[in-house]
Amino acid sequence: MTSPYQPALSRRALLGTAAAASAGVVLAPAGQAFAEGRAAPAGRPGPLDQPAIDEAAARIDAGLIALRRSLHAEPELAGEETCTARAVARRLRAAGLAVTTGVGAIEVDGVRQPGTGVVAVLRGALPGRTVAYRADMDAVPPNGIAPKGGPAAAHVCGHDLHTTVGVGVAQVLARLRHRLRGTVVFFFQPGEEALKGAQAMIDAGVLERYRPEEVHALHCGPFPVGRFAVTPGVGLPGQDQAQITLTGPEAAPQAKELAAAITALGTVPFPDGPDSLERMVTDVQTPGGPLARFLVTAASAGAPGADGSVTVAVKYRCWPEERYVEVREEIRRLAMAYPGARVTFRPEPFPAMVCPEEQADALGRHLRGALGPDAVTVLHAAFPFNGEDFALFLDRIPGTYTFLGVRSPGAGITTAYPHYADFTPDERAIGLGVRAMSGWLAARTGA
Repeated sequence: MTSPYQPALSRRALLGTAAAASAGVVLAPAGQAFAEGRAAPAGRPGPLDQPAIDEAAARIDAGLIALRRSLHAEPELAGEETCTARAVARRLRAAGLAVTTGVGAIEVDGVRQPGTGVVAVLRGALPGRTVAYRADMDAVPPNGIAPKGGPAAAHVCGHDLHTTVGVGVAQVLARLRHRLRGTVVFFFQPGEEALKGAQAMIDAGVLERYRPEEVHALHCGPFPVGRFAVTPGVGLPGQDQAQITLTGPEAAPQAKELAAAITALGTVPFPDGPDSLERMVTDVQTPGGPLARFLVTAASAGAPGADGSVTVAVKYRCWPEERYVEVREEIRRLAMAYPGARVTFRPEPFPAMVCPEEQADALGRHLRGALGPDAVTVLHAAFPFNGEDFALFLDRIPGTYTFLGVRSPGAGITTAYPHYADFTPDERAIGLGVRAMSGWLAARTGA
């Protein structure tokens, strides 16, 4: 994810300002079935069930934790995920998947980077549907680390954990391919923090070539480890940008005044500490709550140019997405109070991620059956301060985007809150994510 929390109006702060609720843990014993079902009779493979998945996953837990730690120690920025991609491809080939590397070249800061995306195909032994699973690989740049930036790139958004879960799901299902229906295509995506990697992979033709009927993803969230947050009809906001140029002898003070007026349009203040983060997670789980409709704005006036003109840079997010039209009109109205003001917006806002209700509700039912009713919460609103380029996949095919709880019992909210400098996810979430998503994908390919 990305973040607008930095002083220089960088993009997403944190994980959309998702905050953690309780710190209770919902954990099943290793190897215990997450769902009802019987093992197949000896010597005769039956439909792939959760007990078989749990058994296979338990065997690789330690190796996955080691993988996550190695990825964490070598964070790579958007478009530079060469070591991460190499580690992923090596493990997927060893598991017997058909692997393609070098997918999804992106441009960062005007420089075209070689493609670092990885696509891997796992074909089950039985006929069924094709579904895709996406994991993002890049680290957070220094100016994306809350609250005041960091000294270097770091995996403080959980993409190292996302990548590890994706590898684990592939390994588990590969071990059980003789009982797997259909095909699972894995997209290990570069450049999510730059909001460019999903488009790069789509432009590379991954949807046309592999033709998945659905696409699914997990993202770390500040919920208790063992809990999953499903998102029917909600997701994460998009982002819009504007530049307003003022001229004349009073341009500098007018620009500051205008920036303050635009910022005041916002209905949600930036979190000012752990209590406000905790409150936000409660709000997103509240039907019809205070975040059912919101606007987040940030505007700043630049230094005067050589001709004395001053530019006001504006970034904002809103929910629901249709509000962009009215927000643009309000920004224009404020700007036009200054004679000669010039207003330009990006051609189109970056789209919001809106998760289809049907698939999210089905996932919620699946996880409740697998983990129990207390292991699933439902989000009724979007986290205000995030964007997510997975939106571009969901604009084309249905799927799910689910938050994987990574907050350790008794830990502070920022240790589980993506983009914070002290982000320290509970590594038990890796195995839980692997078990849950392996079972879900097996269910979807056989649906």
